[in-house]
Amino acid sequence: MAPPAARVSRTVSFSACHRLHSKSLSDEENLKLFGKCNNPNGHGHNYKVIVTVRGEIDPVSGMVINLTDLKEYMQEAIMEPLDHKNLDKDVPYFAEVVSTTENVAVFIWENLKKLLPVGTLYKVKVYETDQNIVVYKGEETTSEK
Repeated sequence: MAPPAARVSRTVSFSACHRLHSKSLSDEENLKLFGKCNNPNGHGHNYKVIVTVRGEIDPVSGMVINLTDLKEYMQEAIMEPLDHKNLDKDVPYFAEVVSTTENVAVFIWENLKKLLPVGTLYKVKVYETDQNIVVYKGEETTSEK
């Protein structure tokens, strides 16, 4: 019989500013698309991130993952590169990628995937506000052939 599996989640919060602006669009098009979020001086958020990992419950430790390890991975993948930063100016990834919450979730996923044991990362959920939330599970595309 296979050991039981479970999902484990941990939350962190970080503060950052950004400006929604696409280099592919004119200033007028950016303003029309992003509205006040296109303010040249940017704006800030207190983001909340919930990371969920999955796996078998180890019969010896009783854990899917050591939460101390998960905390350290999240510190390295989320807090160090993003907390108290201007996403567009301080994080090289966003030099060419619009700093939407969708892309913040992808950035976090890619960083965590490099640190966590293979196959354990299940979900990254990013709250830009209490009303605006993005869930990313590593999907590449929504179209299937």
